[in-house]
Amino acid sequence: MYLKMIALFSMTALMSACSTTTNIQYLEPAEISQAANLKQISVNTFKDDSVGLTGNIESKLSQTTLGGKPYFTVLNRTNIQQLLNEQKLQYSGLTDEKKSVQLGELVGAQAFVSGEVISKTYQDNRFRQKRSECIDKKCKELRYYHVLCKRRTITLSANIQMVEVESSKVIYSDNLSRSDSWERCSDRDSTLPSTTETWRSFANSIASEFVNKISPSYVYKNITLLDDPDIRYSNLQEKTLESGIEFVESGRLDRAETLFSQLVFDTQSLSYTATYNLGVVKEAQGEYQEARRLYLLSDQLQQTPVEEINQALVRIERAILKHQQAMTEIER
Repeated sequence: MYLKMIALFSMTALMSACSTTTNIQYLEPAEISQAANLKQISVNTFKDDSVGLTGNIESKLSQTTLGGKPYFTVLNRTNIQQLLNEQKLQYSGLTDEKKSVQLGELVGAQAFVSGEVISKTYQDNRFRQKRSECIDKKCKELRYYHVLCKRRTITLSANIQMVEVESSKVIYSDNLSRSDSWERCSDRDSTLPSTTETWRSFANSIASEFVNKISPSYVYKNITLLDDPDIRYSNLQEKTLESGIEFVESGRLDRAETLFSQLVFDTQSLSYTATYNLGVVKEAQGEYQEARRLYLLSDQLQQTPVEEINQALVRIERAILKHQQAMTEIER
């Protein structure tokens, strides 16, 4: 049952002239595998943090849930401040690994996150852009002119470090940054973004990137269904195939599963289109072993290589491995 909960899927289908694709959700392990055992975390106030990065990291850690349960335990920063005052430690000195470990031991943390905002800049550059307009009604002649424009570039950069308290090892240390540019011209009804709001948005994005690196997370992939019969189908079987795809489009995997299962039975398991599509539904439902069995059967039925089937065989093996690794991290 717990496995089913972790394998929750999200599907949206898009029709194109040639095929139907569906978006499937997969659970993958943390990028920083050493973080799997470090779920009790203390976050120190980042140096020069006027953009709310510290609070964003704390919030993202607290909000991370997997299987309906919180993944991290974030220690109260108010209590940490009291301990700092008692020990006469300063935040500015806690980028030092030994002091971070000392504080982690004091508050009972398994890991300590610290860092600083090292760059918070913006630059406005003025320039001119060429425009044209018709002189006559038939637009046979054009008049060219220039308008005044402004380009605003905003950047934010921060160093983030995560130290394992017990071993004093730095398990993560990197510089994460965000940068973007916007333009506004005098003949356009638009405004340039606020630097303060943009820096706070960048801080939120950087916090999300960091937390995603140290915890299992969900990723999404577009998977293509087969919508052409590969063997002779009866009119009823063609209608079953069409209806199954329509139910996938509407997110009704239960009905799609019933229809594709019926199609596999009616074609005596001789149609790779039917077995493959049923495999996609099983994969979306998190039934990876059954999906793998169906993809292997589809592979045996194809007479010439079918790209969707070849991709499915590689994809399902990776999905099984990554899911097992993520589950191991969650259960530690």
